[in-house]
Order: sequence, then structure tokens, then C-alpha cells
Amino acid sequence: MPMLLIKGFYQIEGSQPDGDTVHFTADDPAEWGLVGGGGGRAVGHSATGRAKLRLDAVDALETHYGPGRVHQPLRFAHAARDELLSRLGFTDVQRRPDETVTATTPATVPGFVLTRGSDVHGRCVALAGAGTAPGTSGLEIDVDVATLRTTVNHQLIAQGFAYPTFYRSLFTGLRTEMAAAAVEARAAGRGLWESDVTTDGAKITGLDSLTEDVVILPKLFRRLVDHLRLGLPLACFPAFLAGVGDRYSVLSTGERRAGLQHVVETANGHTVRMTHPPEDLLFEDA
Repeated sequence: MPMLLIKGFYQIEGSQPDGDTVHFTADDPAEWGLVGGGGGRAVGHSATGRAKLRLDAVDALETHYGPGRVHQPLRFAHAARDELLSRLGFTDVQRRPDETVTATTPATVPGFVLTRGSDVHGRCVALAGAGTAPGTSGLEIDVDVATLRTTVNHQLIAQGFAYPTFYRSLFTGLRTEMAAAAVEARAAGRGLWESDVTTDGAKITGLDSLTEDVVILPKLFRRLVDHLRLGLPLACFPAFLAGVGDRYSVLSTGERRAGLQHVVETANGHTVRMTHPPEDLLFEDA
């Protein structure tokens, strides 16, 4: 399972990291041009090599989404963020009220990323690791399950700090391991799983219920927020989902779908639930 290895360091002062995005600086900025074999989407980065990572297969609760910086229940959103930064090696993080980091101890921590591409926003989609890299920077290495388990991606999922959200760019063997880790975490009631209602059914009485009470898959949260901002009743949510047209496959059935309305139910004018667990969906690359 070959993936490009890039060595560098994490430096988060001046940024607003959350549970699945963080800034990383490549030791050699030119190596960002190798992502995706050099022919895919470009990774946005500064002249010094600083870029934004999106953790592959991981979706943590939102700390600041869209206009108005809407968040999900912060108990779990902040727990994911803090766990990510702790596992990378930051022992003390100071922030302003808007969550911008003003100082850290240490100022930088060494690490590496393993990647096959970037997203439409120019973020490198990656497995993120701390400390010594498992190979030569700028070259592809074989990433097996043992290597995957050393990354913060796997650790966040295994401890229940975030949801699994899979895209086709992730190798099947690595996805299967991440799914198994998520299933185990859910069965044990770790982290957010003790409060998750994604498939049980979330009672939505307005935007406040999403920000303060309801713990659901962030992708579903984002769609609900965008829908509610239109001022439409929840009964119209399936039509909204059809319009958005997320493209994905249902792994347990092999069906390929467009629109989450195929796996989302609404009832009683206030309840929303997904009919499949998050690890059963495989989205087209974003």
C-alpha cells in the first residue's frame, strides 16, 4: 500500500486546529509537489513549506463551521482537538477566545505525513505521525496496518474521539482496519460513542439542539446546519440532501448512491437518523 512520505514538523501558533485538521511544515517545500504523483490537485502551502492537513478517514466534531462559526457539542469537539495535539507532542497550548493558538510548548514538534493526494480546498489528505519517520522523505513507502496504528488518525478513531469517514483514496486494507477500530470503540462506549445518536435518531428542535445537545456524524451535522439556515422545515431535509448530491457507496450492499437521502430518515417532524453506520459508507474523493 504505497504512500508518499514527507518529513517535517508541526507548528500551530497562529492557527485554529481542530480534531481533524492541523498545520504541518515540510522540511523540503518542493516535496509538496510530489503529492498525487505530481499530477493531482496541488497542495496549498507557503514558501517555507507550511500546509494544512486534513486527517484521512477521520471526522471530528466541529469547533467552528461556516458562517457564524457554528459548533457541535464542545465537550467532544475540544476533546478530539486536545487529544490530537497531545499525541503530536504539544504539552501546553495557549489560545485566544476565538480558539486561535497564541503559544505552545514546544513551539514545534517533529513528525511526518503519509499521503496520496489533496482535497478541493488544497489541504493535504494524510495519515499524520509524530516523531521519527518510518522511511525516506520524498519517497513512497509501503504502509501496512502496523504503520497505520502508529498514526494519530488510527489513535483518534480507536479511542472514540472522532468518527470514521471514508473516501476512495484510502486503501481497502487500511480502511478495513480503521472500520474495525471504530466498531470496537463504539461497542466499548468510548469517547463520543457514549452519546452518539447518529443511527438511533437525533431530535432536532433548531440550531441550538445541534450545537449544544446532539452528537452525530459531522457530515450529517453540516448538512443539517446548511438546511436549517434556509429556514425550511425538517420534512424538506431529504429534498435538500438530494440537491447536495453527495456521492458514495454503501459497502454492505454494494449500492452506489447520489444523495444522503437514501441513508437518512426523518420522522415526527423533528427526528433524523442515518440507516447505516458511518463506517458502512464510502464517499467519492472530495
